[in-house]
Amino acid sequence: MINQQQKNRLIILSLFGMTIIPFLIAWGLSKNSGLLMGSVNKGQLITPVVATERDDFLGFDEFSVQNIGELKGHWLIANVIPHGQCAAVCLEAILKTKQLRLMLNKELPRTRRIVMILKGIAPDAAKQYWLKDALLWRLRVTQNKQDDALYTRLLGEENKLDDALMTQLVAQDKPEMAAASDLIRIKPSASLAEKLAGTMKNEVPEGMLFLIDPLGNLMMRYAPGFDPYQVKSDLMHLLKISQIG
Repeated sequence: MINQQQKNRLIILSLFGMTIIPFLIAWGLSKNSGLLMGSVNKGQLITPVVATERDDFLGFDEFSVQNIGELKGHWLIANVIPHGQCAAVCLEAILKTKQLRLMLNKELPRTRRIVMILKGIAPDAAKQYWLKDALLWRLRVTQNKQDDALYTRLLGEENKLDDALMTQLVAQDKPEMAAASDLIRIKPSASLAEKLAGTMKNEVPEGMLFLIDPLGNLMMRYAPGFDPYQVKSDLMHLLKISQIG
């Protein structure tokens, strides 16, 4: 009887430890981000980390409102559209995060992609951004000069994805599936927008990238033109040591 009681206690303690320890690690890292220095250094650590609340994230459109619950408990790879349009450097940054998330392999389910839209965007323009996010990666797979040139041209906001180009890119896939972007579009609260600007000591530039931990802390940022492989290196390390999200 005593042995069984001891076993039961050990099981209870083990389950408790498995539940609480990851949260304690994440909390400790959020309060002592300097512990990461030297091992996570491709981006810039935000010190101290900037805390957010879930009601700081509002769905920008119907798709995002319906999927806003996906953010809870995940690491967020966060692009930013700071102005009323997304020029080439902005769109390319969004496309890089699509590539980045795929490179995470088995860790992919622990992350979500979001884009924080700081100012209003015309609906037609927004539709083009999300279509390009969903489809332009296909032009990078072929690795030929013609597709590379088309990819570069379509990064320009003035160049639209028309029906003919969409048909070409979708190929044999179902159009409604191929054109669906997994990017959750967020309208940040005024408080969060102010915090983002505060991390830069100025306005947020186009092409900026942030990492947000599952507790809602903005903890790292990457300048426009960031290398997705370097972001992957940092993120994989964070995922490994946190075991949360």
